[in-house]
Amino acid sequence: MVRLLILSIFPLLASSGAVYDVIQEYSGNTFFNGWDFYGAPDNLTFGNVTWLSKTDALSQGLAYVNNQNHVILKVDNTTNVTYGQPRNSIRITTKDAYQLGSLWLIDVNHIPYGCSVWPAFWSFGPKWPDDGEIDIIEGINLMTYNQMAVHTTAGCTQSGSVSQLGASGPTTDCSQPSGCTVIETSPNSFQIGFAAAGGGVWATKFDSTGIYIWFWSRPNIPQSINQSTSTSSLDSSEWGTPHANYSSVTCNMTQFFTPQNLVLDITLCGDWAGLSADYDPTCGTAGPTGLCYNDCVVGPGSPRYDTAYWDISYIRTYTTGVSVPSSSVPLALPSSTTRTSTTSTSTSSIAPTNTNIMNVPPFLQPIGSGQPRISSRVSWGMALAYGLIGFLFCALPWLW
Repeated sequence: MVRLLILSIFPLLASSGAVYDVIQEYSGNTFFNGWDFYGAPDNLTFGNVTWLSKTDALSQGLAYVNNQNHVILKVDNTTNVTYGQPRNSIRITTKDAYQLGSLWLIDVNHIPYGCSVWPAFWSFGPKWPDDGEIDIIEGINLMTYNQMAVHTTAGCTQSGSVSQLGASGPTTDCSQPSGCTVIETSPNSFQIGFAAAGGGVWATKFDSTGIYIWFWSRPNIPQSINQSTSTSSLDSSEWGTPHANYSSVTCNMTQFFTPQNLVLDITLCGDWAGLSADYDPTCGTAGPTGLCYNDCVVGPGSPRYDTAYWDISYIRTYTTGVSVPSSSVPLALPSSTTRTSTTSTSTSSIAPTNTNIMNVPPFLQPIGSGQPRISSRVSWGMALAYGLIGFLFCALPWLW
């Protein structure tokens, strides 16, 4: 009888584990309250941009909320840039870091694209690459598909036998410069096709069992997401096979990942979009020189960068009741850091000689202040399941 009771508990535990409770929604007029603006040149991927401060981004109209209550982040398309100068753009990072046991949703209507354009929605831990990086949305130039990836130190791999809808890249070693890439095979995940289909939603489950990423074009978004609100719980049990699957069987999550900050950015050219091997096939004839910076960044911004913008309905973060958002995780101040592209590795010094907090870009500043905000929303099903299992194991010697 006890055996039957124990076995009946595990399905309850499994189903309750698929229910997530809202931690936070980033949307509308309060969206920017939860983010830090980089406020410095792109010294991570060597892009030809300056990522503006919040004040400059808002005043120059590169970050705003439109009349549909959507968040817009864009590249400057009004300035005639002279040779040797960067173009202005946006990079923002969440003040909160999210632990294992969390889930992140992003509803996007338009992704930046165009020759030289390199957008990304990704996450990182305080000390890169020791604390891991997850690339959820990323592409360059005129790519028509999204590329997902995980970057870690040596020892984390992607199993070749995992169940996923995407196609794994050339290496399963996540410490390689390209990371463990997965190519999206579903249609309309990037560029013109994505916007024409009405955009879509990505879900990322950051869990002790692995990292799982789903994508749905607008017509295919599950009802559990379409019917969700900024305060309702979310059931992921009917989402099916993920599009990217990084199982903990071959990558110990607690060893290679710490709480993750979410990042949205747009850079130009740099050490992926600007490399001739990646630029020339689709954009090599975009100008007279065949060079990314000369033919794209320099000169007028319109119409060249008219499509280089994010249009976002919301980003929501969720928890199983185990994870908490941490606003007191200090970011390390290493002598150098690397943001790895899918094709090359580049290292640049980003630690100032004077580490006075006022002189440190937001990327390097402590994430928020005060004590971690612990979510009090714990799924009742999960609490009941764990409680019953704990009781049974304690009583097992007397009941067996």
